[in-house]
Amino acid sequence: MKIIAEIGTAHRGSLSKAEQLIREAARCGADTAKFQIVFAREILHPLTGSVPLPGGATPLFEVFKALEQDLSFYQALKEITESENLEFLATPFGLESASLLKSLQPDSVKIASPELNYTDLLMEVASWKLPVILSSGVCELDDIKEAVGFFSKDQLTLLHCVTAYPAPEEDYNLSLLPVLRQQLDLPIGVSDHSMHPSLVPCVASSYGAVMIEKHFTLSREEDGLDDPIALEPEDFKQMAGRLHDLEYLSSAEDVRKQLNKWFSPQEILAVSGSGIKELAPSEAPNYGRTNRSIHALTDLKAGTVLTEENSCVVRTEKVLTPGMHPRYYREILGRRVVRDISSGEGILKTDITPSP
Repeated sequence: MKIIAEIGTAHRGSLSKAEQLIREAARCGADTAKFQIVFAREILHPLTGSVPLPGGATPLFEVFKALEQDLSFYQALKEITESENLEFLATPFGLESASLLKSLQPDSVKIASPELNYTDLLMEVASWKLPVILSSGVCELDDIKEAVGFFSKDQLTLLHCVTAYPAPEEDYNLSLLPVLRQQLDLPIGVSDHSMHPSLVPCVASSYGAVMIEKHFTLSREEDGLDDPIALEPEDFKQMAGRLHDLEYLSSAEDVRKQLNKWFSPQEILAVSGSGIKELAPSEAPNYGRTNRSIHALTDLKAGTVLTEENSCVVRTEKVLTPGMHPRYYREILGRRVVRDISSGEGILKTDITPSP
């Protein structure tokens, strides 16, 4: 079982804060410390507006902009992480952050759920031939299969995920894990955004999960983006200890008995779910919005030729209208729009001239 402490941007740009988080994660049983390489324009359009997060409505583009750091910051994070005998792991959100990450010579890469359909990023990361951890929240089975197709099977670990903050434990549908493992022929884990410290991870382990990711914070009272749903050190330590306890048990019956000591039968049944791959109720309204699509980066007059300077592939979120799937982005560059399109608006197939 590999245990990932998702530090993300909880350091808020402070190396001393990052060092505290890394050391605590190591003390509490993490194998890996994961970070996010953030450049705002790679993730969101400047007109995205406020996004509902655990801490309340957040002007996320502006927050991401304030979290941007240069290469030296991430080099230092990697050095500190490895000095604590943890694996350094990071998530790129676009080609610029991917280039920065590649220069750090990572051992593996994490792709976040909203980027599961970001074709250009998947192709770039796949070309590195490194192990890749792919999160699969707010997506359908066909979306997962398309993303998996960019990689060789021996590169991938798939993390089942519910993209909601926080995610209700009963939305996790953990009996799906062996189904995904069989259908995709991949090792399966869970990225857990629920509030319970160990229910989802431990039941996931009983269904064959080989990797668990949980957000990590020094205190849920801090003002990092994910701090309100993250595990504090002692809860993380308890989770890691329980996961290792389960590893030492020799039979499924022993695992079942141990789970029943920690959790009620009702809790275990609730997180086990139906075993059918479908969008969880808490994330279904975000499908097509948390994911990536093609948008106008500037105001476009009818007849304007689409370029990388006036269009982009970003998360749509709540305010903007969704555009085409990112798989079409390279095809539409060089073609003209047939109507005026406002900055931020999603670009649809009907908005552009036919291909030659």
